[in-house]
Amino acid sequence: MKKAMVVGASGGMGYALVMELVSRGIEVAAFARGRERLGTLFDGISLVDIQAGDAENKDQLVHASRGCDIIFHAINLPYEAWKHKLLIISENILHAAERNSSRLAMVDNIYIYGRSGGDVLKEDREKHPHTRKGKLRLEMNHMIHQSSVPAFICHFPDFYGPNATNTYIHYTLEQLLEKKKAGFVGPKNVAREFIYTKDGARTMVDLALRDEAYGHNWNIPAVGTTTGSELEHILKRQLGEGKSLYSISKPMFALYALFAGKSMREAVEMQYINSEPTILSGEKVKELVGDVKGTPYEQGMKETIEFMRK
Repeated sequence: MKKAMVVGASGGMGYALVMELVSRGIEVAAFARGRERLGTLFDGISLVDIQAGDAENKDQLVHASRGCDIIFHAINLPYEAWKHKLLIISENILHAAERNSSRLAMVDNIYIYGRSGGDVLKEDREKHPHTRKGKLRLEMNHMIHQSSVPAFICHFPDFYGPNATNTYIHYTLEQLLEKKKAGFVGPKNVAREFIYTKDGARTMVDLALRDEAYGHNWNIPAVGTTTGSELEHILKRQLGEGKSLYSISKPMFALYALFAGKSMREAVEMQYINSEPTILSGEKVKELVGDVKGTPYEQGMKETIEFMRK
């Protein structure tokens, strides 16, 4: 791989992918709508070619991805845009990959699995999404695998990390940096997975470099599980004993969403993930790339907070 394009490069996972690729000496076309934001993140990095554009425009994607061996689809659309834009943008990216004989690596979440029922989720589990967003993601998965483009899809748990602003953990940390108390979405005693974006990007690039990865879906687990209570102890050590977390239950979330805008209202149906263990199996990816390195939550939170303070 000599050159890659990251679509959605100004987002949390997109930023991590750009930085991971650059660390391996790979040239990157960093594609997103906001040129100013791209400049803030990547100006001065010689291997990064800033490409401001709109993924709803096929021609812009085709032009920006010329000479790229692979396209990383890392766009993080707001929930309210999924219905009208998710499939169109994915189709446009597939078109650009096909025109330029590029491969495709897709960043995805875990919504296609539906409720876990307490099981650890493997890739061969039957997909029965019960939410509108899960059904859309499943339709997108089918579109990608039915295309002529060599592609693979990575399923990740909730993200956190530098520049990962559209996440529950960012919301919690943002509050804690300003106040003594912050909300933690979901019960504080339920086992949860949060993957550090740097870890996810490293594993995804490892997969992209292996021919055997294409044509498959891959579950990328976090370094381990944690709970809201355990994260609270970590954050007390880093920000002071006076800091604390309170649980935001689903009814509380739904009530808040009534007054917080369409994006929050769209998130209500996804709260099942926060109220039950939804844990990914990493057996399949381990068989291909070996043990997946993971950043301990303590270190990941520290680095995320340092980035936010800058």
